[in-house]
This record gives sequence, structure tokens and C-alpha cells, in this order.
Amino acid sequence: CKGYLDAKKIVEVAKECGADAIHPGYGFLSENFDFAREVEDAGIIFIGPKPDVIRKMGNKNIARYLMRKNGIPIVPGTEKLNHESMDTIKKYAREIGYPVILKASGGGGGRGIREVWEEKDMQSAYDSCTREAKTFFNNDEIFMEKLVVKPRHIEFQIIGDNYGNIIHLCERDCSIQRRHQKIIEIAPCPSISEHLRKTMGTTAVAAAKAVNYTNVGTVEFLLDDYNNFYFMEMNTRVQVEHPVTEFVSGVDIVKEQIRIAAGQPLSVKQEDIVLRGHAIECRINAENPAFNFAPSPGKITNLHLPSGGVGLRVDSAVYPGYTIPPYYDSMIAKIIVHGENRFDALMKMQRALYELEIEGVQTNADFQLDLISDRNVIAGDYDTSFLMETFLPKYQEKE
Repeated sequence: CKGYLDAKKIVEVAKECGADAIHPGYGFLSENFDFAREVEDAGIIFIGPKPDVIRKMGNKNIARYLMRKNGIPIVPGTEKLNHESMDTIKKYAREIGYPVILKASGGGGGRGIREVWEEKDMQSAYDSCTREAKTFFNNDEIFMEKLVVKPRHIEFQIIGDNYGNIIHLCERDCSIQRRHQKIIEIAPCPSISEHLRKTMGTTAVAAAKAVNYTNVGTVEFLLDDYNNFYFMEMNTRVQVEHPVTEFVSGVDIVKEQIRIAAGQPLSVKQEDIVLRGHAIECRINAENPAFNFAPSPGKITNLHLPSGGVGLRVDSAVYPGYTIPPYYDSMIAKIIVHGENRFDALMKMQRALYELEIEGVQTNADFQLDLISDRNVIAGDYDTSFLMETFLPKYQEKE
């Protein structure tokens, strides 16, 4: 079940079949600089950024240092804490001001994160954060940041070629999330002005230029109520939610990745990027929302995916009779819609979720339908706390 993470085996198979290049997708190996280097050392093209860039930006502590050095706004925080005493760590927290957040330097996917609202909880939060970081990333290095309360999570898609050309494809709003895991992604963000979009986009490009970035990546920001934004991290890969950006920008991001890896320049310039309509992506997971979103592996006995109509895309590999194993991430499909405006996109997503049928395992499809139909979501009135603090309590009462 772990063959997809066996870097050496993947390189061996690629050499045996005469592959010219390897696309790492958006799984764990896509941000593994050792794998990227191993691919290049084997004389195979790695379709992604250079290994050294992956290493630097994959370590959140190093990334913060590089951003601060290059004038990119970052959340107030510390260097790594692992060799500090607990008294010193608590002193840092008091200086920054509670609440704070502990983060794994090598983390991602919502893992290795602990919010600390009071000093009495620091020791247990530190211990659990380092344990989880070691378990999931084989690196227990953690650092501390000021917790930006109830921000928007805004990310900018960037693309850079091997000739110094770097552009952005505007933003995605990923604020609807559960335990730091994205649930719904929307492009463009319904609450930012054109001026703020331009400012954040220019900053995202500057962040990429600071590390001589090539290929595709995402610069993620936290945006507060006063339109202050802070660099959070950079994902050195194509994102799960890249289709929403493809819909609104008209750029085939994966095709562009391959072109860049083949040594070709960008096929578009910044002035070519004009947003067209709105796009939404819902992640369909094999999980049971009624039981704290417990994974629901098993055999799919009946499947009907939404189909037909302009502006609908379904990315999935499951089929009737497919057995969902317990070893991997619970996501089994992505539904992406595109509309002329935000309301049109919301209506298309509602119709698509109504049409979706998956039997044999529990999924979050009905949960997603209720979420996309919520008046706050329709109005664009939400932040990263919305799902856990506002929507989920209402949903659980109804259940």
C-alpha cells in the first residue's frame, strides 16, 4: 500500500520504461526534495521546481526567514523552538501575545499545528505538536507564530519559467476549512477589491522571485479584517484545487508545468490574465460527518457522477465495485463548476451535488450540499473559523 511513496522504486520503474520525465502530482513526493534530486540524478526531468527550492520553501522556518529578508510581510513569530526551555517558549508567547500557534517546520495538509490560547496549555500543545510533526514528517522541528484570529485564507497561483518570467493567475479563497484542512475552494475571492488583488498578486510574484522559483507553486496568505495580509507558506507543487484557477484564468496549469519542464517559456504574460466568471470546487471524501468525519473505507456498490452541462468538471478514479482502502487520504472525487458569476456557480454546484450518488460507503456529499447552500456561504460572509464555530454546530443539531 506504500508503493506510491517508494521514491527509489518509482525512479527504477521510470528508467526501465524509458520515461523522460516524472510528474509527482500533489501527494507527499511532490514536495520531497530528496525525491526531486533523485529523479534529476537519474537523468530524468522532475516536473516541478528545483530540489533546493523545494527544500527551502518546504521548511516553513527557512521560508519565513527568506520572506522577511526580502520584505514580504510575515506573521510575527519565532525561529525553531526545539532547543529552547519551556520557560523560554512561554516567554516568547507572552512577548508575541496570546493566542499563538505552534507549527511544524516541515508540515502541511493541516498536520503539525496547535493553537494555544492560554499559557497553561503550552506544554501539552508543544508535546503533541512535536509528536505529530515527527510522525507525519519525520521532522519534529516546530516554531511559533501569532495566531491571526478569524482570517481569510487566500492563496495565489504562481507560474515561473526557466528564463526569469514569473506571473500569478490570481487568487483562490480557501477559508472554508475543517481543522486546517480545506473543504471548499472558490475563485476569485468574493470579498477583496481589485486593488487588493493586484497588491497581493504582486507580493506573491515577489515571493517567488526571491527564491528564483520555476514551474508551478502557490503562495498562501492570511488576510485580516483590515486588509492586512501575511505570508503563511508556499506550496511547491500543483494544488488539489488548481482546477478552479484553470476555469477562471483559462490557463491549463498542468500543461504549463510540462511546457516549463521541457524548457519552453511561459505561454502567457501577466497582462493576458483576465478573470472570467467564478469557479467552486468541493472535495468529496469517504468519511462520515455524523461520526466526527471518521474515514469510511469499503466497496462502492453504486455510483452516479454528475455529468453534462457547460462548466462542470469531475476529477475521480472511482467506479462501481471499487474498494476504497483505509491507507490513503479519504478524498475520492473533486467536483468543480464554473459560472458567469458567483450565484451561477453556486447554483451549478448545488445541482451537481444533488445529482451525485455514491452507495456502499459514507461520504460528505450531503454535508457539502448543506454547506454550499448556507446563507453565509452564499453571501461570501465567512472566514477560517466559520465551518467549525458557526456551521458545524448548526449541522450537528440538525443531525
